[in-house]
Amino acid sequence: MVMFFFLVVALAVVVAAVTLAVVGGGEGTGPLPEAAPERLLDPLPPDRPVDREDVETLRFPMTVRGYRMADVDDALSRLGAELAERDARIADLESALAGARAAAAHVHLTKPEQEDQR
Repeated sequence: MVMFFFLVVALAVVVAAVTLAVVGGGEGTGPLPEAAPERLLDPLPPDRPVDREDVETLRFPMTVRGYRMADVDDALSRLGAELAERDARIADLESALAGARAAAAHVHLTKPEQEDQR
């Protein structure tokens, strides 16, 4: 019975010590200072297109349940927009190249005929 009371008192002392340590115990300014929330400061470069190294070094801050959805959504939206822009640019360049090749082939085919007529 005496051992039981001793364990209860020891447990109460340990709980009180841990509580005082966490709260601050009257020292300093009080409880633990508020931690600034981690927020992604758009690590993707705003002044140039995103490249492979930017994507490889992209890291999102952790939260209680994983990552902040807004940060991930913003990054994915940016990457999606840049991919769509690149796809459109590639399609324009391929179209221009096909037109240039067709024009060059047409000029090449019609040029000998004109020389034969002279």
